[in-house]
Amino acid sequence: MSDSTLELSIVMPCLNEARTLPICVAKAKAFLESNRVNGEIIVADNGSTDGSIDIARKAGARVMAVTEKGYGAALAGGIAAAQGRFVIMGDSDDSYDFTALMPILEKLRDGYELVIGNRFKGGIAKGAMPLLNRYVGNPVLSTLGKIFFKIPLGDFHCGLRGFDRAAMQRVELVTTGMEYASEMIVRSALHGLRIAEVPVTLSPDGRGRKPHLHPWRDGWRHLRFLLLYSPRWLYLYPGIAMIVVGGVISVLLLPGPVMIADGVGLDVHTLLVASMAILVGVQSITFGFIARIYAIKNGILPDNHRYEKFFANVTLERMLMLGVALILIGLAGVAWAAQLWSAKNFGALDYRNMMRILIVAMTGIVAGLQLGFAAFLLGVMQIKHR
Repeated sequence: MSDSTLELSIVMPCLNEARTLPICVAKAKAFLESNRVNGEIIVADNGSTDGSIDIARKAGARVMAVTEKGYGAALAGGIAAAQGRFVIMGDSDDSYDFTALMPILEKLRDGYELVIGNRFKGGIAKGAMPLLNRYVGNPVLSTLGKIFFKIPLGDFHCGLRGFDRAAMQRVELVTTGMEYASEMIVRSALHGLRIAEVPVTLSPDGRGRKPHLHPWRDGWRHLRFLLLYSPRWLYLYPGIAMIVVGGVISVLLLPGPVMIADGVGLDVHTLLVASMAILVGVQSITFGFIARIYAIKNGILPDNHRYEKFFANVTLERMLMLGVALILIGLAGVAWAAQLWSAKNFGALDYRNMMRILIVAMTGIVAGLQLGFAAFLLGVMQIKHR
């Protein structure tokens, strides 16, 4: 058949899967034939040395050799070679049933541009998923994905998923490792693709050897990706929280110590900690602004009119004015402290009262300097250039 008639490309990443690859290809062929789907099967080989390539070809699959190492790199190579309108990807370890792809294909035919399998709804066979992944890793990362990006999916890391090939090309995925699964969902949501979820089953790995997945390392890579793609949760919200908490504590302690129980109170030492929280919060928020602008300018995050309008008002001059105001307040506090010291003929002072004044003063000065430096860095990033 001609390439223009291909509706579906089934892509399987492969690295030494000789034991299970022929089963997966046979199941995929059976699905295409029994459902009369015009499609192809692509094995994206990532450097197999166990004869997987010959096995795939004999089984009737098209082999795409991918030299760059990594799960994401293998999939990207296979997807680039795909010719179908839709692509369904799945691991070649016989853990997914390639004869049961119709629910995914039907969603794609209905206009959804990304369809993710949900193993928790479809069923996980005994021994198919490590307990740590099943009850901690996957639920935690999926929940963070829901919170950070408002994506209503219950299984962020299911390896069986389908998508509209043209739509995914617009998304432009770039990662090469296991975090490719998270990137596909996050960037698809950020670009406004229609996303759906269908139940799928998960069976035990049929290869009889240690899987390529490293739970802690790959889990960290997924978490790191989620944080890097969400400057709000990485920088902005923690920064706001630190400023609010530090500010409230500072206001309570400025007049004097606060007793919370008999013999237990908060005094100037707690005020110093609150001051540090405010300074870290200011720096965290400015980092969030810088990260957001950098991500948008370099195409990591899509344009957002709301952010564009906000950043249009966050100018170098306005940030400098705020920074100068904070510095002047701080210098006024230092001058007040010097005046009080002079009134005592530069003799001994009540350190607690003096420290209250100086802590607030230095907080203003340092925060003002941070804003000034951040303002110039933002100004550099906002320079228009060809």
